[in-house]
Amino acid sequence: MTDTDDLVQRHSAALMRSVPTPLAILDRGEGASVWDAEGKRYLDFLAGIAVNSLGHAHPVVVETLATQAAQVVHISNYFASRAQIGAAERLLRLTGAGEDGRVFFCNSGAEAIEAAFKLTRLTGRKRVLTLQSSFHGRTMGSLSLTGKPALREAFEPLIPGVEHIDSSIAALEAAMGPDVAALLLEPIKGEAGVVELPDGYLRRARELTHQHGALLVLDEIQTGAGRTGDWFAYQHEGIVPDAVTLAKGIGAGVPVGALVTFGATSDLLGPGQHGSTFGGNPLATAAVDAVLAEIERAGLVQNAKARGEQLRDGILGLGSPLIGAVRGRGLLLGVALTEPVAAKVSAAALELGLIVNAANDSTIRLAPPLIIGDAEVALFLDLFPRALEAAA
Repeated sequence: MTDTDDLVQRHSAALMRSVPTPLAILDRGEGASVWDAEGKRYLDFLAGIAVNSLGHAHPVVVETLATQAAQVVHISNYFASRAQIGAAERLLRLTGAGEDGRVFFCNSGAEAIEAAFKLTRLTGRKRVLTLQSSFHGRTMGSLSLTGKPALREAFEPLIPGVEHIDSSIAALEAAMGPDVAALLLEPIKGEAGVVELPDGYLRRARELTHQHGALLVLDEIQTGAGRTGDWFAYQHEGIVPDAVTLAKGIGAGVPVGALVTFGATSDLLGPGQHGSTFGGNPLATAAVDAVLAEIERAGLVQNAKARGEQLRDGILGLGSPLIGAVRGRGLLLGVALTEPVAAKVSAAALELGLIVNAANDSTIRLAPPLIIGDAEVALFLDLFPRALEAAA
């Protein structure tokens, strides 16, 4: 029995059965590479599902965590820290929320969604619109908003008042009315296979929510922190939401989430109406501030845009009959396959030393670190067609 076999057995015996059997036991990482327990190296083009924005073991993250841990890790929400205040100010600037905005820190994307859901109740309305095939988390509140029946059915009845509508402008126009509290959606549906909304959807959504006095809440947990080639996906459309939920890439691997509110929406939550023991702790918020500062300093938002275009062109240029299209923006891409063999492609890629994700039967999701350059793109374009060929 290998060390890996032993670790997998121990994993199976110790962890809840909701956690899948691990694809590998990963011991360490550096940049866009990781190594497993047997010493095999992989090119990581998933980045912890769009989390590791700076890759692995980035000096900024390592130094920030070590320095902050040597000072103070946790102080509870009765107190504040310089790290928390600095991270909030940076998020307000980057999101465009500005002086009228506010930030609520929590520990995950699902918690950020929960905070946003509670926010909608304070409008005095109960109807919340979300999209079919969307994904917002697995807590009871975030699951209520998720538009995937297979994930919800075992836990019903869930929170009432949520309607999952088709992702068309016509369906939105038909559903919107004066009793709608909020429209909550992902600018790009990542878990559905990196599916973009129709052209003009976000602009029309902003018009309709303004018209009916409803909140526009955007779930940028997967698309935020520069991943799509702008700081946040809504900025491509030139709109301003009422609230945005963040997590994943803002901490580059440190568990953290945030709800950012804009304008009058910032006055909805009052003292004592929401909280989190660990939310906004100095360790996590020091990471947020340092990670966002490094993305800005190193021009990684622009790099995501350029490398995304380079990858898209390279993938389409492979000429494989299995490749139907490439969806998404920046470094959140979905390779649409012409056959339902995504799981085979993902498995073959792993054997070759490439980590990608089968988002569904016919889509390979790519979400590499924002730091990738020519060498990583070239290696991907060498390994990926071999994985396609092995799965054909």
